[in-house]
Amino acid sequence: MPTGKEPKGNGNDTKTLMSFIIMAVIFTSVINIFMSAVTSRQTQEISYTQFLQMLDDKKVATVERQSDRLIVTEKVDDESQVGLYQKHNTYIVGAVDDPELTDRIIESGAVQFSNVENNSVIYEFMVSWVLPSILIYIVVTLLMRSVAKKMGGGGGPMSFGKNTAKIYAQKETGVTFADVAGQEEAKESLNEIVDFLHQPEKYNAIGAKLPKGALLVGPPGTGKTLLAKAVAGEANVPFYSLSGSDFVEMFVGVGASRVRDLFKQAVANAPCIVFIDEIDAIGKSRDNQMGGNDEREQTLNQLLSEMDGFDSSKGVVILGATNRPEVLDKALLRPGRFDRRVIVEKPDLKGREDILKVHVKDVKLGDDVDLNAIALGTSGCAGADIANIVNEAALRAVRLGRDKVNQSDFMEAIEVIIAGKEKKDRILTEKEKKIVAYHEVGHALATALQKNTMPVQKITIVPRTMGSLGYTMQMPEEEKYLMSKEEMIEQITTLLAGRAAEEVIFNTVTTGASNDIERATAMARAMVAQYGMSDRFDMMGLESIQNKYLDGRNVRNCAEVTSAEVDSEVLKIITDCHKNAIDILKKNEGVLHKIAAFLIEKETITGKEFMEILESENSNDEKEKVNIEF
Repeated sequence: MPTGKEPKGNGNDTKTLMSFIIMAVIFTSVINIFMSAVTSRQTQEISYTQFLQMLDDKKVATVERQSDRLIVTEKVDDESQVGLYQKHNTYIVGAVDDPELTDRIIESGAVQFSNVENNSVIYEFMVSWVLPSILIYIVVTLLMRSVAKKMGGGGGPMSFGKNTAKIYAQKETGVTFADVAGQEEAKESLNEIVDFLHQPEKYNAIGAKLPKGALLVGPPGTGKTLLAKAVAGEANVPFYSLSGSDFVEMFVGVGASRVRDLFKQAVANAPCIVFIDEIDAIGKSRDNQMGGNDEREQTLNQLLSEMDGFDSSKGVVILGATNRPEVLDKALLRPGRFDRRVIVEKPDLKGREDILKVHVKDVKLGDDVDLNAIALGTSGCAGADIANIVNEAALRAVRLGRDKVNQSDFMEAIEVIIAGKEKKDRILTEKEKKIVAYHEVGHALATALQKNTMPVQKITIVPRTMGSLGYTMQMPEEEKYLMSKEEMIEQITTLLAGRAAEEVIFNTVTTGASNDIERATAMARAMVAQYGMSDRFDMMGLESIQNKYLDGRNVRNCAEVTSAEVDSEVLKIITDCHKNAIDILKKNEGVLHKIAAFLIEKETITGKEFMEILESENSNDEKEKVNIEF
């Protein structure tokens, strides 16, 4: 909602305009002086007597009579001697009251004679001074505007270096905490800021101060920007939204100028929320051994100074968001600047279900839709991923000609996000189809025949656009936050069972297991280097994670010799799990053949169909054992 207060203009605009006008006048003066000097070199002043003598000698070509002088041009006898840039001599003669002058000029012969009225002083001033100044102003303004647009400074010469903040009022954002789901702890931390802006006297009475800033930290897509808008919406105050890259420009000092201007506007419109997204663009640590960026460091220094300088009691709150808190400067994170760090993690099971409820409010749902089952299938997804899944499900329902979204639409949408769309133009040969089928059934059997694994939801050998020729989908029965050593071993065994099936049935290997090998190796290395699950290294930490909210890259913390020993320990885990997978499949080779044949025929089977075949085969084996015993 409008606050009724506009940002107070400072004297910088007036000073800039005055300086600009003075520069234009000086420039015009220089031009006039230069033109006057050039004209004076081409024009000489002669006496009236000399002029009359030139008339008698017939050396005058033209005479121009003005009110206060005569402009006389000398005649050249040989026109061929006048070059392209050569001019006739021009003379100025002071006006004399001579009534016979006109007759004498006519008697002198072929003289062009004319009377010209002198221009007024105002006209000469406008032409000589005002018009050139205006033209200079227009040209320079257009040039500055062009440069300012390229530099992101807006338009006009006075806007260069100003901040590019967009002010959102509550009606424009339309976001409150009711629109943010799955982040209850983050909302609780930020709700104190909202309450303080509504009832500052309650906190002032006990001596509490409003936090100057809060840093929102978390993976991409978890709703950091949405939370910042919700704070402004709940507090019913103006919302300034910027990106860290908006401050940093090519010229040193522009970013610092924008920071100063931003805080002046914020204080003028207090109470308000200032949100700086991707703050790591300007807040990177200055302890860089490879050399720094002067513009970025100046901008950061100005931001630190401004955050120290403004009074938090006025109701200006700075919210920052980043995916990389580890690269931020320590001075930026200290209390008194960003007093509070709010972690915005990927949502848990309940959080994902709440997010689904928010996004399906405007979606027509079928009677079979189970949001809890969908939430279980979206483990590891952020809020943006879930919003995308809901939209994909709705699009699929429309594509199939239905007026409601069914459970199958949601499950297919999850698969589209995970593995991509079905690639119908990729036709496998019969041999490849058979290899892929045994590979995927190998995964499924290893999952079903071990204790600490997730149940199979679906098996398919239909290629997907993200590169997979088939996949086995597992669905957790409950949300888990810890994994035991046994569970990790069994998961590695399941990953390697696809390759093991190829070896058992075809006595060869293919390239189809590349992703399985990559994931299994990463998990085995984490067991040894991070989780202390190796007898050889006990609980020694050999690796750490950098950028855990982005790619989560592992960094080695040990010597080269120790790293080689880690590799050998990882290889031992992989080898043992590989052998275990082969043993499982050899013991159940009959059911492997039967399920693979069924999958080749159907191309896609559900987890229920898979378990029915497996259980029927197991019961037949038990009957055969009983008959043998009798």
